Amino acid sequence: MQPIISIQNLFFTYNSDGTEALKDISLDIFSNEIFVLFGPARSGKTTLLRLLNRLSDLIENTSRRGTVLFDGQDVFDFNTNVTNLRRRISMVFAIPTPLPGSIRENLTYGLKMAGMSDIKLLEQRTEQALRQAALWDEVKDRLDKSAFALSGGQKQRLCLARSLAMEPEVVVLDNPTSGLDPLSTAMVEESLHELKRQYTIIVVPHSVQQAARLATRAGFLLDGELIEVNEAGPLFARPKDQRTEDYITGRFG
Repeated sequence: MQPIISIQNLFFTYNSDGTEALKDISLDIFSNEIFVLFGPARSGKTTLLRLLNRLSDLIENTSRRGTVLFDGQDVFDFNTNVTNLRRRISMVFAIPTPLPGSIRENLTYGLKMAGMSDIKLLEQRTEQALRQAALWDEVKDRLDKSAFALSGGQKQRLCLARSLAMEPEVVVLDNPTSGLDPLSTAMVEESLHELKRQYTIIVVPHSVQQAARLATRAGFLLDGELIEVNEAGPLFARPKDQRTEDYITGRFG
């Protein structure tokens, strides 16, 4: 099976202080899996996520070596349409940031910017995305109310729904349940397991326990190095590298 994303010998450096955030990362990610990247703080997880759809372009004074292929095409090729790339590989951040306006406007803003004007289609996409994010039943009667009135867990699922409304191929989530209560966390996790039927999902979790619950496969990052990659069962039960075992069992991190 061909990977949907193939990372090959990737290095990334913050030139301002010489920090080598990623060191020779090679990794394949396949369609319709939940791939979890876990590791301690400052291990390079978020940096790697941002490289996938070139959000790293927004970081000044950095340098990169290596290749990121998406559907066989180098995302850093001069001819890459970055706007289209970010629609196809959509990122949801740890802190939910609803747009000013109503719940409905949050869902339709991106679609309208992309040229969609058919009201019926906009309504269909809105409902579909909210259902996929397990939010429809909670907000269907108040779509024209302010998105800022939602709870923290609802705002996070709204941001997920806003991403899904654009029908991406890959959904990237950076610590999507940080700060959420256990019930909201469980709802987000359940949504992700359903969504992998339709999307490829890449997640940085907030804990090792969440990593084990979510992952189809997982990779352990430490100090910018990809230490170990495997299917979730073997990786969390019988890691091959002592550093992975030490982190999973709480000896550091």
